[in-house]
Amino acid sequence: MNLSTEVRRLRDMDWGELDIKESGGWPFLLQLICCVLVLGLTLAGTYWYLAAPKLEELGQARTEEARLIRDYQSKAAQAAHLEVMREEMAILEERMNTLRDMLPTGAEVPSLIDNISEAAISNQLSIEFIRLRSPVSQEFYVEQPFDIRVRGGYHRIAEFLANVASLPRIVTQHDLTLEPMEDAGGEQLQLSMLARTYSYRQSGEEEEAP
Repeated sequence: MNLSTEVRRLRDMDWGELDIKESGGWPFLLQLICCVLVLGLTLAGTYWYLAAPKLEELGQARTEEARLIRDYQSKAAQAAHLEVMREEMAILEERMNTLRDMLPTGAEVPSLIDNISEAAISNQLSIEFIRLRSPVSQEFYVEQPFDIRVRGGYHRIAEFLANVASLPRIVTQHDLTLEPMEDAGGEQLQLSMLARTYSYRQSGEEEEAP
């Protein structure tokens, strides 16, 4: 085959008279170009319909593999610290039980009020009232507020507040006000405050009506 002859035939041919039925008589270079084009289109079509979806699946599989590896590494790190975490959990549960034991049950609230009254009497304070309010239900506990008003000397009141704070059951003190008593010549003060104690509510326990 003479390459220059084939090039000349390709250049001199009339492109308007090409007939696919006579492709066997086309110049060799034209036949080669057509074969290359057909082969290229065939490969492109094969890639588009067969390889491309598989490559997409492969990319998704690699992403999933990376996620699983991260999950495994995280769980492996947690497993390596499992004993430490169990010890810390046991300590937290012990602290929780200790705090829970400091919360009075509903039946123990009257006894707690008696303890506060005894603290006031032991400090020579006059009790004007200790008055319960309606309980307030929260998600995990029930809040029991009550108002306290007592009269006495400054140092006696301070000692009384310290006694209340050190009770074995948790009692928080809020909205404290001290006012001098005019009928006592300013030697005595009146303490008004809101105190709160709390009862742990077991899961599933019905909320109290307001």
